[in-house]
Amino acid sequence: MKTSPIFKPTTEAINRLVEDFPFAQLVSMCDGAPICTPLPLLLARNGEECWLIGHFARGNPQVEMLRRSPRALAIFMGPQGYVSPSWMRDRTQAPTWNYATVHIDIEVAFDDGPEDVHAALSELVQHMERGRPSAWTAMDMGERYARLSAAVVAFRARVLAVNAKFKLGQNERDDVFADILAGLRRTGEHDLADAMERHGTKRGA
Repeated sequence: MKTSPIFKPTTEAINRLVEDFPFAQLVSMCDGAPICTPLPLLLARNGEECWLIGHFARGNPQVEMLRRSPRALAIFMGPQGYVSPSWMRDRTQAPTWNYATVHIDIEVAFDDGPEDVHAALSELVQHMERGRPSAWTAMDMGERYARLSAAVVAFRARVLAVNAKFKLGQNERDDVFADILAGLRRTGEHDLADAMERHGTKRGA
């Protein structure tokens, strides 16, 4: 992914995007052709080591492909949206697209045991249910849990490299940046406006 230093986020910002937007596209190659599965992934760390935790349906053909060739790319997309020149006092501005994305190069290793599956599912549920009133747990499913969890396979993917680009108006003039923020707020795109405000201090760097 082509980028420039002005659009390079901090490690903290990368971690936050993956945590806030865990639904990723996991892309790998098979016989020269790409295959992709959308699925939620969690980022975990142990000292300097870093990996992604997730699970596939056992019947997904990408599972056997990854067992043979475990290299893959996980693509996370944060806030994104079209930027219209109609919002701007300077009508010579061009339309653009602002976005935040993280690409993580990984090596997938499957955990086939029921304990591994339970651990992966529990971590995901805890992540997604935290802070919710009457938070749900997998044990609420009763006997259905064992039957349904048997149909998935867990994996841990070692992180090999991370490439991220947060194009959030860092290269805009003050007046253009303000007009974009106002336009996004008027059209209800508050997640993207919030992201621009968080990263706007890098403008002009």
